[in-house]
Amino acid sequence: MIEIRSCAGFEELDACVRLQIETWGYDETDVIPRKAFRVAQKIGGQVLGAFDTAISGLPQSLVGFAMSLPGVKTRPGSEPQAYLHSHMLAVRESSRNRGLGAKLKREQRLEALSRGIRLIEWTFDPLEIKNAFLNIHRLGAVARTYLVDFYGVSSSRLQGGLPTDRLVAEWHLDSPRVKAIVDGAAPASQTAQRIDARICVPAAIYEWKSVETNREHALAVQLENRSKFQQAFSQGLAVVGFVRSPEGDGIYELGPVSGV
Repeated sequence: MIEIRSCAGFEELDACVRLQIETWGYDETDVIPRKAFRVAQKIGGQVLGAFDTAISGLPQSLVGFAMSLPGVKTRPGSEPQAYLHSHMLAVRESSRNRGLGAKLKREQRLEALSRGIRLIEWTFDPLEIKNAFLNIHRLGAVARTYLVDFYGVSSSRLQGGLPTDRLVAEWHLDSPRVKAIVDGAAPASQTAQRIDARICVPAAIYEWKSVETNREHALAVQLENRSKFQQAFSQGLAVVGFVRSPEGDGIYELGPVSGV
């Protein structure tokens, strides 16, 4: 049984810090300290933990967490909009493939809506097929912003020494699209009215990133896809769907988006 709730006390926050190091292999230049988690709670953010009730004792029972920070969107001619930036989500390796990432995100959504917050955003690596599938297909987020080398040099082993390019996921929490997908009525790949472009990430990308001698192949894919995303976004398209091929490749589907 998994219990998802707000983390309480320093011990549980320390467990979040250790889990982020375990997940990404961060060194001291990248790790988010306990103080930052505590501040996030204080200023209206979220630190939600997934606790395995079959495991006795903390911090061992913490098997996942999601951390967000509050922000304000300002647009010309519009009232400022409060939103959350979901900065970090991690699940312990032994507890993956159990849907915990989606459960944490859905709890983030419910908690935000309970406070009148209608938008959560986060960044994700366009080369990470599993993350893209979760964000776009299972949660109904859209993406129409591409950030080049957003974080600079990263100590994360998952980055594979590549530039930290990121897509910005926009999760419009009470939109018809998100409601339909979260409620299980339709996957994201079936909610777009039309698809004007597709961008592929080969399944071999994980192997290429993990082996230094093959990283030039991963970099070539990153640079080619970067150009494709930037061109598509400049034309007003957005990522509105994501599917996986029988070979395991990830395919972004891009089209017009409105009333997200």
